[in-house]
Amino acid sequence: MIKTVRGLGLASVALVLTVGLAACGSDNNDGGTGTGVAAELSGDVKVDGSSTVGPLSKAAAELFADEQAKVNVTVGISGTGGGFKKFCNGETDISDASRPIKDTEKAECEKNGVKFVELIVANDALSVVVSKDNSFADCLTVPQLKAIWEPGSKVNNWNQVDPKFPNEPLKLFGAGTDSGTFDYWTAAINGKEKAHRTDYTPTEDDNVTVQGVSGSKGGLGYFGFTYYEENADKLKLVKVDGGGGCVEPSVATAQDGSYKPLSRPLFIYVSDKGIAKEQVKGFVDFYIASIDEVVKEAKYVPLTAAQKETLKSEFATLTKG
Repeated sequence: MIKTVRGLGLASVALVLTVGLAACGSDNNDGGTGTGVAAELSGDVKVDGSSTVGPLSKAAAELFADEQAKVNVTVGISGTGGGFKKFCNGETDISDASRPIKDTEKAECEKNGVKFVELIVANDALSVVVSKDNSFADCLTVPQLKAIWEPGSKVNNWNQVDPKFPNEPLKLFGAGTDSGTFDYWTAAINGKEKAHRTDYTPTEDDNVTVQGVSGSKGGLGYFGFTYYEENADKLKLVKVDGGGGCVEPSVATAQDGSYKPLSRPLFIYVSDKGIAKEQVKGFVDFYIASIDEVVKEAKYVPLTAAQKETLKSEFATLTKG
C-alpha cells in the first residue's frame, strides 16, 4: 500500500523520495531497477493536471526520454481539478497539482480504489502581470488586488484602483475554475477559495492570459512565475505588497517567504496502480532523483540547501518510525 506523505512539510517529501530512491540505486538513473545499470523500459506513462506544474513534468519527460526512448510519457493540461477527476477515475498514472488534493477529491479516489502518494517537487510564486505599455502600475497591495478580483467587484478602470492611475479600462485575464491556481489565488487574495468575480477571461491555458494581457494597455492577469519568465519580453511584472512593503516574485523571495501571500508549493500525485508499472516507477524514480536538474530546466523555484539539510534528520526519524 502506498502511504500518503503530506504533512512532512514543503521540502521534506521531495527529500524523502530523493533519499529513498537513492537507496534503491536511483542516483544512477537506472530506471528504477536498483541495479545501477539502466534497464530498457517501454510502455505509456499518463500525466495530466495543472498548467503550472505541466512544464515541470514535461521537462522531466524530455530528460527521461534521453534515457528511456521507448517509454511514452504524455503530459496533458486540464487544470488541477480536471486532472484529479481523471486521476481518481483511474485514467492517469500521475496528477500534476498546484494545490493539495481536497477532501472531496480524496473521497472520490477512495471510492474508486485509487491510492496515491503526494510529492512536493518545486516551489512557485504566483505572479501579477500587466502590459509592457503600462507605465503606472509598479506595485499593488493585497487590498487593491482584492478590490479588483473579489465577487461582485465594480472596479473596471485603473483610476478606480488608485486615483493617481490614468483613465484606462481594466481588461482582466485569469485562471479557470478547474485550476489549482484559481483556488490558491482566491484564497490568498480574496480570503475564500473560489470567491472570484465572473466578468473576466478565464482559461486553463496560460498562453491565453499572456496574449490577452500583452495585447491590451489596460490588461491585468496572474499565473505561475515560470510563465512570466518565459514571456518576460511581452509582459511587465508587478510587485505585491502583502503588508510589509512591495516585493517582486523571484526565486529568492519565494524561498525566503518574503513574497506574501503568493508563494506556494507544487505537487505531483502518483497512484498505486501507476507505480506498479515498471515504466511509471522508472519515470518517477528519475523525476525525483533528478529533481534539481528538472527544476532548473523548467525554471522553477528549487528547494534550498538549508531545507534539505534540516530534512535529513526528519527522514531518519521517519525511517525509524
